[in-house]
Amino acid sequence: MKISRIELYRFSIPMEPFVIATGTMHFAQNVLVRIYTDKGIHGNGECSAFPMIVGETQETCLAMAKDFAKLWIGKDPLEIPERMQDLLAYADHNSTIKSAFDMALFDIASKNAGLPLYQFLGGHKRTIETDMTIGIDTPEGMASSALKYKHNGCRIIKIKLGKHVHDDVERVKQIRAAVGDDVALRLDANQGWSFDDALFALGALESQNIEFCEQPMRTWYDDRLPELVLNSPIKIMADESCYHHHDARKLISTKSCDYLNIKFAKSGGILEAQKIHGEALQYGMECMIGSMLESRLALTANLHFALASPKVVFFDLDTCLLGHLVDPIVGGLTYNGYLLDVPDSPGIGAEPDPKFLETCESWVIQ
Repeated sequence: MKISRIELYRFSIPMEPFVIATGTMHFAQNVLVRIYTDKGIHGNGECSAFPMIVGETQETCLAMAKDFAKLWIGKDPLEIPERMQDLLAYADHNSTIKSAFDMALFDIASKNAGLPLYQFLGGHKRTIETDMTIGIDTPEGMASSALKYKHNGCRIIKIKLGKHVHDDVERVKQIRAAVGDDVALRLDANQGWSFDDALFALGALESQNIEFCEQPMRTWYDDRLPELVLNSPIKIMADESCYHHHDARKLISTKSCDYLNIKFAKSGGILEAQKIHGEALQYGMECMIGSMLESRLALTANLHFALASPKVVFFDLDTCLLGHLVDPIVGGLTYNGYLLDVPDSPGIGAEPDPKFLETCESWVIQ
């Protein structure tokens, strides 16, 4: 099998503004990669640029995608490690756009095998429940949002923090008071606190029954994570501190976190995500599968990966529910309330809506 052409799309999804500690997103800066083969099989891959975290924009993703696509024409898409090595040899980093190419290859490979992606990866179905994320707002506004989610049946809420530590403590306390004790609360500071702020906030919130806190400090304070973990009454999850399996190995060996957050936009796709999970599996560390602002296409691939990864026990796959004003996907992941499922058709099982693609700027490499 050979790659015959690759189509690239500026896959912009309008959305309500979403606020985290490092900035505000007004639309999902996504890119769609479609890889076609001489055997009539094509694969879809999507990435979501989140510049304030990963450092890539939609423009940089598209620029690199055009170069990457040229490297693959005429090559075998089933040789996934070799194809991803082609990209690494050409340019380091750029994990977000690499993840879209990786995803398209796995879509092709699992279609070629006649299996849904989770079975191709060795997984099986299990019950998956996502959290819902609340962006930064006033304590009263966030508590109101949390109560609406609870009334809609949500049982797990993730709270974005990291603006002002005393306000953050008040945000969490008001949310807990609003939703009661039967809703699980998770925190995500997105690197917004200093060490002292993190120590203060986590101590002040000990009584609020918090499941864990993601990425409390900037990555340049990673050397202080072991001290924070040792002194925090709340479990710590590494997110921006963990891009690849070498990061995972160092975090685990230095006792720098209790959990890991795996995201394709950081790892560069499924291949590297499997290696991160392998480190976690070896040392018995539990993980979350997370996301940026992807549509249901990439979220479906995320869920397939999670179903094949037993140490992935936390699920943050709510991005298309966070104010996306358009659903550009046919098929794919389904929501039954906040319970998730994937189709059993071969591959990822999701396709971009042709009508939406007609509105997207596109390029063809062949």
